[in-house]
Amino acid sequence: MKPKELPTIARNIKKYRDKLGISQDGLSKRADIAYNVIIKIESGATPNPTIETMAKIAKGLGVSVDDLIK
Repeated sequence: MKPKELPTIARNIKKYRDKLGISQDGLSKRADIAYNVIIKIESGATPNPTIETMAKIAKGLGVSVDDLIK
């Protein structure tokens, strides 16, 4: 899958994670989510994560869920 084909959520998570300079593992710890869940979402394998997962990721990144889906 090319980066442009990735779901918006996947691109935004990576963008905010890169801004903070944290790894996928670092985000998984901050968001209290399994590492492989972060990998699956960012790779596009899980294009529609649950709202609970999104809320945890948003909190871990210090952004709103809106920021991740726009």
